[in-house]
Amino acid sequence: MPTDTDVNAFASDIATLRLSDAEEAGGKGANMGELVAAGLPVPPGFVLMRSSYLASMQAGGVDAELAALHREALEQIGNSARLSELCGRMQTLVTKAGLSDDVRTRLLDSYQRLGPNCVVAVRSSATGEDGRDASFAGMNQTLTNVMGEDELIGAVKQCWASLFSPRVITYRASRGFTADPAMAVVVQQMIASEQSGVAFTTDPSTGERDHLVIEAAVGLGEVVVSGKVQPDTYLVDKKTLEVLDVRIGYQAFKIERGPDGHDIVVELTPSQAEARVLDDASLRRVAELAIATEAHHGCPQDVEWAIASGQVWLVQARPITTLGNNGTEEPGDSSVLLRGLPAAPGSASGRVRVLQTPQEGNRLLDNEILVAPMTNPDWLPAIRRAAALVTETGGMTCHAAIVARELMVPCVVGARGATTTLHDGQLVTVDGAHGNVVAGAAKAQVQAATIERPVSISAGVTTGTKIYVNLAIPDSAEAVAAQDVDGVGLLRAEFMLTQALSGRHPRDLIAHDEQSKLVDAMVGSIGRIASAFAPRPVVYRATDFRSNEFRGLRGGDAYEPAEHNPMIGYRGCYRYIKEPDLFALELEALARVREQNPNVHLMIPFVRTRWELETCLSLVDSSPLGSQRGLHRWVMAEVPSVTYWLPEYVGMGIDGVSIGSNDLTQLVLGVDRDSDICAELFDESDEAVLDAIGRIVATARKHGITSSLCGQAPSTNPAFAEHLVRMGITSVSVNPDAVDATRRTVAAAERRLLLENARGGA
Repeated sequence: MPTDTDVNAFASDIATLRLSDAEEAGGKGANMGELVAAGLPVPPGFVLMRSSYLASMQAGGVDAELAALHREALEQIGNSARLSELCGRMQTLVTKAGLSDDVRTRLLDSYQRLGPNCVVAVRSSATGEDGRDASFAGMNQTLTNVMGEDELIGAVKQCWASLFSPRVITYRASRGFTADPAMAVVVQQMIASEQSGVAFTTDPSTGERDHLVIEAAVGLGEVVVSGKVQPDTYLVDKKTLEVLDVRIGYQAFKIERGPDGHDIVVELTPSQAEARVLDDASLRRVAELAIATEAHHGCPQDVEWAIASGQVWLVQARPITTLGNNGTEEPGDSSVLLRGLPAAPGSASGRVRVLQTPQEGNRLLDNEILVAPMTNPDWLPAIRRAAALVTETGGMTCHAAIVARELMVPCVVGARGATTTLHDGQLVTVDGAHGNVVAGAAKAQVQAATIERPVSISAGVTTGTKIYVNLAIPDSAEAVAAQDVDGVGLLRAEFMLTQALSGRHPRDLIAHDEQSKLVDAMVGSIGRIASAFAPRPVVYRATDFRSNEFRGLRGGDAYEPAEHNPMIGYRGCYRYIKEPDLFALELEALARVREQNPNVHLMIPFVRTRWELETCLSLVDSSPLGSQRGLHRWVMAEVPSVTYWLPEYVGMGIDGVSIGSNDLTQLVLGVDRDSDICAELFDESDEAVLDAIGRIVATARKHGITSSLCGQAPSTNPAFAEHLVRMGITSVSVNPDAVDATRRTVAAAERRLLLENARGGA
């Protein structure tokens, strides 16, 4: 077996791979490596890495033409004839290029280490496959009973070519994967299955997490995953392993390896077709392995298994992508009216109400679908009443997305033309998990989950890294505080301020000597959250409205500049030192809250320079807040200059830094975080962004201050979470609905790190 651990090599032993290698090994290969790490029975094998495909296409001189044809194919979604033609040309190019000499050598060397003429299964493992958001199940090529070098090389080429079938191109486009595709290939010793099937560690039809559903058939498992036969279905209690229900299927045939080495179809007699597939002992073993797989990954799993000579093997595992808030399966293309970005999960049906401004909010009836050009905090009352929200512009981090996730309102953003394509009274279903708006009501509608009575499925999972939540409004404070969270890592001021202002610009209140109303309202909102979480910390981020958002408030035209690029304009810390009287109102409100709830602390956003922060901190020190004991002063790390200035900031009394990964990514990569057009460029896992984060965390550790990160990446991207844990970050702060997933993901990363350290010290 290969022993190298270099994931940049053309081939790597499955046992050396982890989820953090998914970009090179693909989801399938990385998941297999995780199963080996967990000590679970996985057939031996290796992964021909993504770099092998890229190197071969480059060596064959077809990479540029493939990229051009792929871009054209994305423009032809819906034009089946033209799409098929383009796909045929791309597949021909891949086959023509074949394997470069160095890739071929590495492939065959790895194959020979499995044993002479080993019979193997060859499975695609494309980037984006088998992840939390897209399973790609059955989309790309899988070949079984492959034997010999020539057959193996042919199988690899077939897997690569399957990247460019019309259904794969269409599926990738529907999931927002528009970058040039690439593929790793899993090669594993073939299991001559006597029984095989799939185990779901959560009931996919009901979402019941205490139940296992196991489907089983005789022969190779292809008949189950492809739906060619009616398998046995076993419902098992996850805690007791008691069999709750058995439904015997009818299997008219099975697939097995024939005398010539290829798959053959074997007809079954009626008595064989109606016979139970799994006895109690086999069923229990499959259940135990499925539960162990879920425990290792920390989320519900879809596990493929096979039994040969009484031994149960795991041959594939992926997160279940159609559970919980996702509602039902993604609807077919025929019913899709609009596509956008999936911003807040859940599915809801209702009548459309198209509104152009928040002032029209009174026209929205309860449980209607709110459709708007874009939203800002003024839309909050309307969003609360909406069954779902659709906006024409915006990205995953826009106001609409943030508040919809917190209110658990299904939301699709960046759905261009929504206000003209949809019309008042139209019955639609908004699928916030897939980013679609479809015609009519869902057949099996699943409303967005509520957090009023949270049940933590991560209870008992302990992490050294603290798990905080992001909050913006007090409505859900008590419910969220009841979850297994360590505090509030980011309390956004903007939404509470908007409510307190009642749509007016703060200078308009001051002009009418009504600023005390603003302070009283802020004290009430912040105090409610602080009280709910006490004694856990609540880190209040001071107002970070941009000038265009302030300008949208009543009277704002008279006080706000008209900026061409407000995202990097008059905002955050600089604004406080230019308008200290407004900043003083926030400081007064915080001082009053801390008299009863000293767990509240202050965070300064969008700090660009040393002198700017120094001036701002002097304003804090001279206010009633500055004289209070135990106040922690944080800065947001959103501007790349913080990587240089952070030691100076610590010397000025800053004792916490919170990485705003959205703004930091935006400014490191130069991409507007709210742009739906450039959404695929916005990548928190980009190496440049990770380097900046690493520098910030390392500086914080060196100087003994707290470091945190507020964003969703730790909950949705296990590799990103593992990066943070390895860097030594103190905490992460995520939306309330992501707390459980984040804690499990972080716990798994910490366990791996501890195990590595223990082995290294042995």
